[in-house]
Amino acid sequence: MSATEHAAPTASEYISHHLGHLSNTHTQQESLWDMSVLNIDTLFWSIACGVIVSLLMYMAARKATTGVPGRFQSAVEMLVEMVDNQAKSIVHGNTSFIAPMALSIFVWVAMMNSLDFLPVDLFSQWIFPIFGLDPEMHHRVVPTADLNGTLGISIGVFALMIFYSLKIKGIGGFVKELFTAPFGPWLFPANLALNAVEYAAKTFSLGMRLFGNMFAGELLFLLIALLGASETLSGGIGHLFAGSVWAIFHILIVFLQAFIFMMLTLVYMGQAHEAH
Repeated sequence: MSATEHAAPTASEYISHHLGHLSNTHTQQESLWDMSVLNIDTLFWSIACGVIVSLLMYMAARKATTGVPGRFQSAVEMLVEMVDNQAKSIVHGNTSFIAPMALSIFVWVAMMNSLDFLPVDLFSQWIFPIFGLDPEMHHRVVPTADLNGTLGISIGVFALMIFYSLKIKGIGGFVKELFTAPFGPWLFPANLALNAVEYAAKTFSLGMRLFGNMFAGELLFLLIALLGASETLSGGIGHLFAGSVWAIFHILIVFLQAFIFMMLTLVYMGQAHEAH
């Protein structure tokens, strides 16, 4: 091996490299509580998916006809009807904003989850060299496999919960519910503590559930890619078989997790519309 050649990375180095983030600092450590550190790849792909989803929905609305719809229009109409029915069955109130919000969450999260189907070495081995970028540069494509990304969305849902609780119940009703439900006014310290824990649990569990499932899926794709690095025939066949089976199964996970995230958001919005 010449001095200019690099030794092949070990399995742990390969996985660690692919799990690193392109951030605004030189460190690749997780930056959950450091607000000065931004995972640029998560921000870029989250925004890119949001723009793509918005354009697709805009195109569907612009090309909608009252005659025989095309396949794209039919698919969008079925999706809109499904989300609208779910919103009306869960939220007992005006859903003119909540149903479109739930639709946006479902399509956006599904789009971000679908980035997991891109080959794990697509950027480091193919795209980066084309643009003269360092192949060793950290870059994670799937925003929902980053805890910062999923918690960011769940915090947005939390803000909507508080907003609708105040809008529907009023400031007085919201404060009264915090201090009197579920044990009555005489146990107001316990009521406040329980409600605070409930709001925190809803927010963190919503984000961590999506992150856990997508991170596990990303990790399995990396392990399957390592299996394909084997030079033996059995390793190549095993990689092809395992990758195909997991990709097919992962399709269900991608859309199921988006659906669960949307449904939990609707449940929380429905609870914000109800009084104890």
